[in-house]
Amino acid sequence: MTATVIRPYGDTTGDGRVQLSFTLPVPFGSEHERALAEGAALQLAAKMGLSPAMVVHAKGMGPSFTFFIVYGQVSHLVDLSQVSVAEREFPVLPAAEINLRIRSWLGRELVVLGACIGTDAHTVGIDAILNVKGHAGEKGLEYYREMRVVNMGAQVDVADLVARARAERADAVLVSQVVTQRDAHLAGARALGAAFSADGGPRPLLVVGGPRFDPGTAAELGVDKIFGRGTTPREVASYLVHTLIGQPAAAPATAAGEAGEAGT
Repeated sequence: MTATVIRPYGDTTGDGRVQLSFTLPVPFGSEHERALAEGAALQLAAKMGLSPAMVVHAKGMGPSFTFFIVYGQVSHLVDLSQVSVAEREFPVLPAAEINLRIRSWLGRELVVLGACIGTDAHTVGIDAILNVKGHAGEKGLEYYREMRVVNMGAQVDVADLVARARAERADAVLVSQVVTQRDAHLAGARALGAAFSADGGPRPLLVVGGPRFDPGTAAELGVDKIFGRGTTPREVASYLVHTLIGQPAAAPATAAGEAGEAGT
C-alpha cells in the first residue's frame, strides 16, 4: 500500500532535506558584508522551519542584492489524502475530431482572437497556442481548418481587444499574461472580464493563460477558464469545442461520411 503521509527526500529516504533559493536586498561585497548576508539568509531559513540549514551558494546581484541557495531539514509532513487535485473536466480530442465537431455542430468556422494585453510583450505563450508551429509537438490553432484565428500580438489595449472581438464576431478570446510583477497578470485578467461585461454585447468565451495563474480563480477574475504552464494547443482546442459545442449525443447522418476528410 502506498503511504499517504510522506516527507521530503534529500540525501536519504525520509530525511526531510529541501533546497530553496531566494534573493535578499543586502550587498555581497566586503568580507563583513558577505558574513552579514549569509547570516541574514540563515535567519530567514530558520524562520521558515529549516533546521539545521546551510548556505550552499551565494552570489552578489549588483551592488545591493544577494542571491542564495540554502539547503536544510524540515520537520513538516505532507498528507497526500488532503491534497486537492483539479481534474480536467473535458476530454482531449484528436485534431480530426475537433474539426469534425466544429463543422458538424457549429456549421461554420470557430473564430478565435488572441493577444497579450496591457504592457505584456511576451508573445511566446500566445504564439505557442495560436501559431501553426505550435508547442510540445502539437500544431497551433491556425492549423485547424475549421478555426479562423486572429492573433493581435503584444501590448494590446483591452478596449481595442473588445472592439476587434466584436468586429470579428469572435467565439473565444485567448489572452496570455506572462508579466507578473505587482500582480499585473491578475489586474489584466480582471480588466478583460470587466471590459466585456461593460460592453453589453454577446460575451465570447474568455480564456486566460500564464505560468503564475491559479486555475481555480477563473470566476474570481471574471473569465471562463485559466490555463497554466504546460498547456498544449490541442488541450485548448478541446476545451473550446467542449464548452462552445458540448458533447453531442449522437452524430448527424453526414458526420460519418465527413470523418475521413476532417483531419488537419
